[in-house]
Amino acid sequence: MTVHYVLDADAVSDGGHAVVTIEGKSIGIYRINDEYYALNNYCPHQGAPMCEGLVSGTTLPSDVYEYEYGKKGEIIRCPWHGWEFDIRTGKSLFSDKIWVKTYKVNVQDGKVGVDLERK
Repeated sequence: MTVHYVLDADAVSDGGHAVVTIEGKSIGIYRINDEYYALNNYCPHQGAPMCEGLVSGTTLPSDVYEYEYGKKGEIIRCPWHGWEFDIRTGKSLFSDKIWVKTYKVNVQDGKVGVDLERK
């Protein structure tokens, strides 16, 4: 396991993100409720820069004619075609077969590190 320490933990505010390059890969570091997540900055559809997309929430399963909003700040929408993904897992909201690659994040001594080999 090789962890690449890329930025100070306080460089990303809660609800924010930063884009870093590690071994030629563009990766978004997101902070959600004081937890850090790393997401490949590449949409699996047509290669859009994912981290330029809107971060929001989504509607949750609910009763007919009821719309329950949730996952605030956990969903990223591709800036080109609107495909939506869960930042925490990389899973798409529309298919079990499509996802954005995620990476394991390690925070140590105030530094955020990314392991490119594992999730």
